[in-house]
Amino acid sequence: IVRMTRSKTFQAYLPSCHRTYSCIHCRAHLANHDELISKSFQGSQGRAYLFNSVVNVGCGPAEERVLLTGLHAVADIYCENCKTTLGWKYEHAFESSQKYKEGKFIIELAHMIKDNGWD
Repeated sequence: IVRMTRSKTFQAYLPSCHRTYSCIHCRAHLANHDELISKSFQGSQGRAYLFNSVVNVGCGPAEERVLLTGLHAVADIYCENCKTTLGWKYEHAFESSQKYKEGKFIIELAHMIKDNGWD
């Protein structure tokens, strides 16, 4: 009997010379430290970071949610490798003071781990 096993393949690998954030569940790369905008965000399960861009992440359908900073259209994001929900993407901000979040990503600390050169 021959068994086919699927090896883990990530869509993108971030350069090992940079500090990166990875999925705590499967270690898929998620974001480069250079893409970090803010560490002072709140996710549904605690603290979260705001990123300019992410990799190896899938996006669900957008829906309107009332968050701490008002009404936003957000789409849940998940790890493409292990399918764990990581946070969300801001699709639209209804208040002008929140427009800077549009197109940015929230990843909750509970779902990511620091990789490469944090010593």
